[in-house]
Amino acid sequence: MTGSGTQTSETKAALEEGAVLSPRFDSNGLITAVVTDSGDNAVLMLAHMNAEALRLTIETGIAHYWSRSRQSLWKKGETSGNVQMVEEIRIDCDQDAVLLKVRVGGSDTTCHTGRRSCFYRKIVSGDGGPQLVTDSSPLFDPATVYTDH
Repeated sequence: MTGSGTQTSETKAALEEGAVLSPRFDSNGLITAVVTDSGDNAVLMLAHMNAEALRLTIETGIAHYWSRSRQSLWKKGETSGNVQMVEEIRIDCDQDAVLLKVRVGGSDTTCHTGRRSCFYRKIVSGDGGPQLVTDSSPLFDPATVYTDH
């Protein structure tokens, strides 16, 4: 896996149509990862991966990410038990984002708030402008699972 520099039409075609994995990490060494449930395709979370996280995910079949807030590698579910077993990995056309289709172990939750998905709020129009409406309740109490946020 290598990042790419300047693109010619030949390298662009190879990137978009070829069989070589050449992820294009951003200036911080990260690539965006969209995570969905492999069963119902629900969007569970958005995260980032560095080269090591992507390599470990491919090699182990368990999702690994780069925590920007902690500045460290993060094996999803290591603390909560809600490990993400990777069923499929896709990369977009210009190789700057990945899609992970996963099965979630444990209590089938992904979000550190105790919910299945990190996308548990809708933006709706309100009298004073846009408002957030929560459409799911936590499935566990995060305070009992996580000791260090």
